[in-house]
Amino acid sequence: MCPRPETNITDDRPRSRPHTSPGGRSRLYALLRRRLGAAISLAYAAAALLPAPGLWLRRPHPTGLAELSFSTPQLLLGLVLFSAGLQVPLHELRLLLRRPVALVAGLVLHVLAPLLILPGVALLLRHSPDQDGGSGMVAAMILVVAMPVAAGATVWTAKGDGDQPTAVGLVLASTLVSPLTVPLTLTLLCPLLRGDYAGRLADAAQVAGNAFALTSVVLPCGAGLLCRLLLPRRMSGGLVDAAVAAALPASLLLTYVNASGVLGPFLRHPRPVLLVGALAVAATVCGLSFGLGRVAVRALRLDARAGASVTLACGMNNSSASAVLITTTLPDRPHILLPVLAYGLLQKVAAGRVVRGFGNGRSRFPRRLRE
Repeated sequence: MCPRPETNITDDRPRSRPHTSPGGRSRLYALLRRRLGAAISLAYAAAALLPAPGLWLRRPHPTGLAELSFSTPQLLLGLVLFSAGLQVPLHELRLLLRRPVALVAGLVLHVLAPLLILPGVALLLRHSPDQDGGSGMVAAMILVVAMPVAAGATVWTAKGDGDQPTAVGLVLASTLVSPLTVPLTLTLLCPLLRGDYAGRLADAAQVAGNAFALTSVVLPCGAGLLCRLLLPRRMSGGLVDAAVAAALPASLLLTYVNASGVLGPFLRHPRPVLLVGALAVAATVCGLSFGLGRVAVRALRLDARAGASVTLACGMNNSSASAVLITTTLPDRPHILLPVLAYGLLQKVAAGRVVRGFGNGRSRFPRRLRE
């Protein structure tokens, strides 16, 4: 996928993009870029204190055309991913032919990591006092780690002077294969769950395989890539400006809509144990994912730049897409969004540590062209 809410959230430096001039962006976009941390905090605060509009937006809305309806979270996610596709530096992908090992290793790790990590986490949670053996937490983590590589991985790669072509290639490759890998991962990990959660995750796997991964993830990103490829340079530059300026407010609204389903009800009926459990489970899965990536990088003896990109791809997942899938398939279980939100924040913290950890090797490798 390409740069999404998490992409912009973590990068507060001015970066040069082909065909994009800062003066062409809206004042709102410039303001949000300068005060993005405050804007995200306000989105969470609004979700906690004023959840009603977000809850209304989460519901399907009829279009008046037969039985067709639209989902606001899916539309917002599509806009963010379309913008992300427009921003992909296609010329950099040619450089992947010089380093295919990192791309293949990163994609394999991203697909296998959930299968290696989640069984152990589920086994530990079965000893918890939760009556369903922590199946809600496990289901949330399955839905997160099954998603494609988060586009924010490309931004963190750039911040750490990593191998940007590899990072972009991993985001795109994991997105393109997601209609196969997402339902497969969900199906393989279903036996870890107890009670009703097993059946609900199986239903989510069917939805992901039939429509969600293709229509909500691949098609918007692919449409953005196609526009970038086919449109004349001047026209595509203007479209990039407009899409990027619209995507950031859309990503913040998506954050509010996703969070409104859990933070408002949580404040009205506080459950400290649930909060602590969500943070602990999200931190464990996130830490193990990044740790597995780092161990694999050392085993494969990848250089510092490729190693940073592969590690980020192993640990960073599109939590916004998983939140939308939960909203679509499990609307009556909003509490499982809590570990998803926690994971989305924790993976940024872990990404920062990865960038610093690989930073010592930066000077040994030439700089690549950045997006």
